[in-house]
Amino acid sequence: MYIAVLGLGMEGKNAVYSLLDYGHQVYASDLDMNLKEKFNECYGELEIDLGKHDWKKINNADAIVVSPSLWKPSVLEKIVSKNKILSDALNKHRTIFTIGVTGTNGKTTTCLMIKDILEKSGYKVLIGGNAGGGFDGYTAIMLEASENDYDYLIVEVCDMTLDFCSYNFDFDLMVVTNLGYDHINVHGSIENYQEKLKEFLHNKKAILNLNDNRLTELKDYPIKTHYFDTYLGELELFGNFNRQNAAAAAKVGEILDISENIVKDSLSSFEPVSGRITEFEFGKFNIIIGKTDNVSALNAVLNEIKIDIAILGTPREHEYWRFDILKEITHHNPQLIGVFPGLGDTTEKAEKLLREEGYNGPIKIFNNQKEVIDFITGQNENYQNIFIGGNGQAKIMEIKKCFEEMA
Repeated sequence: MYIAVLGLGMEGKNAVYSLLDYGHQVYASDLDMNLKEKFNECYGELEIDLGKHDWKKINNADAIVVSPSLWKPSVLEKIVSKNKILSDALNKHRTIFTIGVTGTNGKTTTCLMIKDILEKSGYKVLIGGNAGGGFDGYTAIMLEASENDYDYLIVEVCDMTLDFCSYNFDFDLMVVTNLGYDHINVHGSIENYQEKLKEFLHNKKAILNLNDNRLTELKDYPIKTHYFDTYLGELELFGNFNRQNAAAAAKVGEILDISENIVKDSLSSFEPVSGRITEFEFGKFNIIIGKTDNVSALNAVLNEIKIDIAILGTPREHEYWRFDILKEITHHNPQLIGVFPGLGDTTEKAEKLLREEGYNGPIKIFNNQKEVIDFITGQNENYQNIFIGGNGQAKIMEIKKCFEEMA
């Protein structure tokens, strides 16, 4: 098929690669002229326009992928034939029982827990969705579902793609892990996010977090509402937040009539997801490490344990809402705070913000991951719990890998 892709952000780029992998001819376009380098090593039949969208080519395509960031009436109205949207042209995925998982934090872990429960029950499961969660994007699962048979489809739904996903997938069951402060640049406010989620849940069967007041306020909007609380069984993961993720997965199992023994067996053996919060001993230190790039994720950790040293990766300059984690860490008053370039080298801005928030303890600026590792391994002070998180998942995981190799 000849398929057009509008928008080459994270999801659009993943769509291009997936389409080429499945042997399709692709026309891709984006108004940003600076994206060309991302496709230097591309392969297959690919034609790219940067700085414009060629609507003649787009409307002549057999199918069209519109990136979530462009999923708006002003763009969709320019598509002459509405049944050319990829999810309509290749719609086999709509025939599969589909479980969606959305929320601010815990989506990936919950998705993978549900997958493990279903697979241990003998079902064939297709999982994917939100590229920000470590999956290959929404287009990839549509393509895979069109070529092979599955019993269940699990889709991680980013909170910035609710309108896109509501159109492109038919959700039989929707899990909402929590509603917190992230992507406020997109939502404008937590109230706007709640309102958008309210619209998204309309006419869907939903499983909501009983511990989240903002979610329980939405109980009347789904056609049927279930709740999950806190899982009390055996679990090898750090934190009460993971017990809530496990409870969500267990509730899915209950609704789908999965054996309680299978659910317990699955969750008791479930291992931490790469990049997410884990805890391990390193010498005399207890290290808690993982991506915590928003206030809700950070507090989920800090409410569990008293931190002596907090080392945080910094956000990009324009990601003003992510700097709130620096304000939040001061309220927990660790003995020392360190910052390193996570997604952007904004360490000086981070240091200034920490002082403005009234933190009076020592602040250590690291230039790279190696300096973080050297600092911790060289410590002789009486520290117990060291937390490494914030922004920059890839760099955080490099630090974790180094500690594991030295252990």
